[in-house]
Amino acid sequence: VQLQASGGGLVQAGDSLRLSCVASGRTFSTYTMGWFRQAPGKEREFVTAIRVSGATTYYADSVKGRFTISRDNAKNTVYLQMNSLKPEDSAVYYCAARDGRIITSAMRQAEMYNSWGQGTQVTVSS
Repeated sequence: VQLQASGGGLVQAGDSLRLSCVASGRTFSTYTMGWFRQAPGKEREFVTAIRVSGATTYYADSVKGRFTISRDNAKNTVYLQMNSLKPEDSAVYYCAARDGRIITSAMRQAEMYNSWGQGTQVTVSS
């Protein structure tokens, strides 16, 4: 599957952004989807993930309560709603996909995902 992320930009602390990731192909509904981010000089880190049905989601502690992941299988799209943004949220955000299920304990591991988008830059000024 090919992934195309969009929606990043430059915002002020406290603002909101919504990222979108559109997937090609006709089997999007079978993909576990995730968002990761990478700031300069840092390793890529897990942000959030959502299971195939959309009923179960996972969040990094640093974004819990501020970010919401959702998916629209009819539109082959996964969203990341980011509220109350902080300067430390600044990073390149990547959407990722894996065909099929990932066990819960591995949902936060980047190596479990086998398709990646190109990334979209989010910059939050203080």
